[in-house]
Amino acid sequence: MQRSESMRRSKGYRRLIPSMNALLVFEAAARLGSFTVAAQELGVTQAAVSKQIRFLEELLDTRLFHRLHRAIQLTPEGSALFLVMGDSLQRIAATFDKILDGQAEHEIVLACTSAFSHLRIMPRLPALQALLPDLQLRLVPPLHREADLAIRYGNGSWDDGTATLLFDEEVFPVCAPEWLASHAAPRSIADLYQSPLIDSDATLEGWMTWSTWFRALDHTPPRLRIGLRCTHYADTIRAATQGLGIALGWNRLVAPLLADGQLIRVTDFIVKPRDAYYLVTPHGRKSVAGDPLIAWLREEPAVCRPL
Repeated sequence: MQRSESMRRSKGYRRLIPSMNALLVFEAAARLGSFTVAAQELGVTQAAVSKQIRFLEELLDTRLFHRLHRAIQLTPEGSALFLVMGDSLQRIAATFDKILDGQAEHEIVLACTSAFSHLRIMPRLPALQALLPDLQLRLVPPLHREADLAIRYGNGSWDDGTATLLFDEEVFPVCAPEWLASHAAPRSIADLYQSPLIDSDATLEGWMTWSTWFRALDHTPPRLRIGLRCTHYADTIRAATQGLGIALGWNRLVAPLLADGQLIRVTDFIVKPRDAYYLVTPHGRKSVAGDPLIAWLREEPAVCRPL
């Protein structure tokens, strides 16, 4: 390792990597799976692409592509180079974007669902600002390419990043106190069948609707009284706080609303999914999740007991 670092300092990358242009041509051909399509993207001829690839192969004394009939296929050596090129170019492009956008030195770009952002992060931002006053947080949608970190719900196995467990989850019925004041409190599964329910679409893998929640309790419900169905979970919970019916409360998301009394638990029935929430650092990104930030993400408010 020390010898390699010494070589880079003495020779410089220009001598170790004779042609950045050839590497960019290689990346385009590998990503697109075609010399012809790569030439179209780069605005050059197919012959120019082939020439750059041959230059790299002669330089490395190895084939990077298998030339098949009307197709190309990466060799093991080509695949290894493409993997490194993809990560490196992604980091360079992200850095360009940050510089062009004027991103602050202490800004963290955090990707999460709108439900996680609205229900868990936003109510607790003052505590984060007190804990890390120099931190600037930028919230972006899931899978955003500029994300430094991502909060995901699943089994913890993703090909594009390294996952750190944040917490598991529990799902139970919730409603507004105002709704319960004018309706009989459900005491059984059968009572819930007959109650006006607010449902949300299963937009994420592992997300529960009322039907899947009942099945997780080994009950096959008859026709349910779905009074309102929402695409976004945050809308589902807002409808519940307005007294429109009973919704499924994902504990880690609705805990602040339970703590301040906007929602209350209905019955003691509960489902504990196998999936959990994870903090994911994308490959090629330096980890910016220090212990204080992880501790803040995991911190829980007091939660009310079910009625």
